[in-house]
Amino acid sequence: MWEVAVAGTDGGGTGSGRAVDMQSALQRMRRRGGLPVAFGGLFSGARQFRISELTGTTTNSLRGLAITPGNGLGGKVLTMSRPISVADYPTSRAISHEYDAAVGAEGLRSMLAVPVVVRGQVRGVLYGALRQPLVLGDRALSSAVEAARELERALEHELAQELAARDEAQRLLAEARRRRLRGQPRWAPPTEETDPAVWEEVREAHGDLRALAHRVPDPQLRAEILTACGRLARASSGHHGRERERPSGVELSPREVDVLACVASGATNSAAAERLGLRPETVKSYLRSSMRKLGAHTRLHAVVEARRAGLLP
Repeated sequence: MWEVAVAGTDGGGTGSGRAVDMQSALQRMRRRGGLPVAFGGLFSGARQFRISELTGTTTNSLRGLAITPGNGLGGKVLTMSRPISVADYPTSRAISHEYDAAVGAEGLRSMLAVPVVVRGQVRGVLYGALRQPLVLGDRALSSAVEAARELERALEHELAQELAARDEAQRLLAEARRRRLRGQPRWAPPTEETDPAVWEEVREAHGDLRALAHRVPDPQLRAEILTACGRLARASSGHHGRERERPSGVELSPREVDVLACVASGATNSAAAERLGLRPETVKSYLRSSMRKLGAHTRLHAVVEARRAGLLP
């Protein structure tokens, strides 16, 4: 059996991308190593993670189990950062036994665990298990190590995306600060003296960042990016710190704002769909809905009304 813990970046839920990566690694590990049971989960806090992904199990005794560093087989691997196996989990003196009840309910005996290391830090642990008390051989260990390396590459790619998103967020806020042109205050709305080229760059960065936010697995980072986008949109309309003057009852969904941001940059429906990872028909639906809510008759009119309402910069 194996659990995956991604430390430090997750606020409690398992992102869909990470869940898919884990399930793929679990299936490869079972197939290549002849291991009948595999399971895993992401960190739900600074000191523990909960098992959320299972394959080959016959009960739910392991689902939601909180694993703490140092405890049990996985906790020991997490602390020591090296592979460990036990021939008989219930009787092993090499590990502590906080999780014996859950392991026993599933009928697991022989187990191995390997760390998942990304950028020098242990980000997770993979487990494989048998229902018999046998010494696990090289095939099982090699399959676990190989699965761990593949998962590390996936997590490295995800981490690179998150860092790129943070860089883009900083660029966006830097563009906002550049609006201190000709003595304008930081959050002053655009005026006739504002450099149009700079302002268009801010708008373009806003649209890029909204598109990027929905590809970021980390929910906390995604929320921070969208908050920065909203902050810039509010500042641009001159309503910083107070309620915007939008038509009564109008409230656009995040995706409707995403589509309007693409339209504002001159993107066609097809281009907006590719940028946002949606189908063209879905983009059209969001656009029609936002136009109806804003009382607009054309795409351009919808963008103008959204800017006037402080929904777009």
